[in-house]
Order: sequence, then C-alpha cells, then structure tokens
Amino acid sequence: MKKGKPGRLVFLPILVLILCSCASRAADTRLHAYLTDRARFVLLPPEAIERPMDMAQFISASFMGQSHHFKAWILANETGMDMTLFNDLGASMGDLSYADGVINFSSRVFPRNLRPEYIVADFQLCFYDPVLLRRALEVSGLSLVIEGNTRRIFEGRNLIIEIERTHYQVRLVNHLRGYSYTLEGDFE
Repeated sequence: MKKGKPGRLVFLPILVLILCSCASRAADTRLHAYLTDRARFVLLPPEAIERPMDMAQFISASFMGQSHHFKAWILANETGMDMTLFNDLGASMGDLSYADGVINFSSRVFPRNLRPEYIVADFQLCFYDPVLLRRALEVSGLSLVIEGNTRRIFEGRNLIIEIERTHYQVRLVNHLRGYSYTLEGDFE
C-alpha cells in the first residue's frame, strides 16, 4: 500500500461540521423593554404615534411610596420623540430623544441604571396607535383591551398595566412593577 498525504476531501466534511457547529443566530438588537419578566416588548417606530404632540406636561410619579413631581416638554411625531424634563425651578433634570432606532438619554438627576427604553415603552403604551400597539404586544405574549378611554394590558388573565386617558390627563398604573404616574396636559 502506498503511503501518502490524506486527500483534501477528507477534511472538507470536518470543516463543514466545525463551521455549522459555530454558527449562531444574530442577536436581536432592536430596542425593547420587558413589560413582565418574560414579555419582551420591541419598541415601535416613531411613525406609529397615534397623534403628534408638541406640549408642556406636568408629571406626578409614584414609586415605592415616594412621590416625585416635575415638568416636561414633549415633542413627538412621525420622525421621533424629544423629551426635556424640568424641576419646579425650571432647571433641566434630563433629556431623552428617540429616532431612527436610537435612544439618547442624559440626566444628572435620574439613576444611571435607569434604562430609557422603559420611558419610551410607557410613552408608546399611552400614545401610540392601538392597532399597531396591539400587534406588538401580542408578539410579546400580552394582550391589549381597550374600553372607552382605558387601555389595559394583560398577561393571560393578569392585569399588568392600566392606562386611563382624558382630554387633560393620562394616568398609567403598572400593577406588576408597582409604580404609577399621571401626565397633565392638553391631549385633545
């Protein structure tokens, strides 16, 4: 028997096996917020807004028994969202912008571990087109029920988030995470 170098074809199946075993799916890098421990809500694009707004708002927030009050100027339309937060003296508390799949957030007041995706998600739950919102929530395993001016988001039979809207006030209560806030402005 003649000794020689193994043929190149012997290594081809091994190379294919190695390459296939190393293949992985590309990570989903879309901006998202977990509305529950399992429900990953992918943020909608700005053009999904129900009605553009350019207004001042007064915000009252409550979390773990503490209340916070501040003012905001919000410009939100089909191209993006810009939010500037102020204290009662008019000093800036932070700026947030969302456009082209990118969020920029800066604040010297809010905790560094505050993920701005959650602010944008709550804003979208309040003000984005209910048809598009319902579809995005269903992909997350959640359901949206709208009765009059109230939006309710459920995981199965469990009420997670409740939003009540009037012409001058929007109130969001996150029953799961234990926080709420009220937005006051001219939402008509």
